[in-house]
Amino acid sequence: MAIELLQKLGLKEYEAKAFVALSRLPEGTAKEISEISEVPRTRVYDAVRVLETKGLVEIQHANPQRFRAVSVDEAAETLRREYEERTDSLRATLRQIEPAAPTEETEITHEVWALSGASAITSRTRQLVDESDREVILVIGDESAYTTELRDRLRAAAERGVSVVIGIAEESLRERVERELPEAKVFVSELEWLSSSAETGDETVIGRLLLVDRNTILVSSFHESTGSGHDHEQAVFGRGFDNGLVAIVRRLMSTGLLSKVE
Repeated sequence: MAIELLQKLGLKEYEAKAFVALSRLPEGTAKEISEISEVPRTRVYDAVRVLETKGLVEIQHANPQRFRAVSVDEAAETLRREYEERTDSLRATLRQIEPAAPTEETEITHEVWALSGASAITSRTRQLVDESDREVILVIGDESAYTTELRDRLRAAAERGVSVVIGIAEESLRERVERELPEAKVFVSELEWLSSSAETGDETVIGRLLLVDRNTILVSSFHESTGSGHDHEQAVFGRGFDNGLVAIVRRLMSTGLLSKVE
């Protein structure tokens, strides 16, 4: 698991294996690293040199050479800084890319997009809340959708004068939301169709249903058998007051929630 995470943070396979091996030793030679990590001894030197340039490994120039890994906290901080620097560099580079062809700005009245994976859906949910001007109505069908980051975004929206209304499908979550978001109007929703139905055999659960400024919506769902908060979560979001999807969701929500606050 550690090796896979290190690779996702930019290390190559042998570099990740060598670092994990050294993390298990006070210090070690290339031979000892090779025996623990199963990295060919001739490749250990290359891997360690790269780790040294990244500030993850220290070298003692003895005979034979000895190596030791920096502390776990220092390594994590070093990799975090490098990751953030790469992200900042990517952002700046992408912003400098010129469009392939000039585009005309037009008013978009019908726009529907699909998203897949809890990470992407959570990110878009936060973005839409951040963009709100007047009103945010959020129905939480599954507790996993109510994250600390989302709470902070909702709190910030309320503080800048946005009306925040939250429907809770689970009574157990209501007290927590009311305590953490005292500025919001919180209700236990009557939208029973948010949950799966044993009668029909439908295992689809609505994870979150978001309506922003009455013209932008996001609806996510997952199958109960896969569990909540997983990459199996799917979503669609649409913009435009005249958007058919937006209109349908507004009417469905009005039957169980909006009628309570209007």
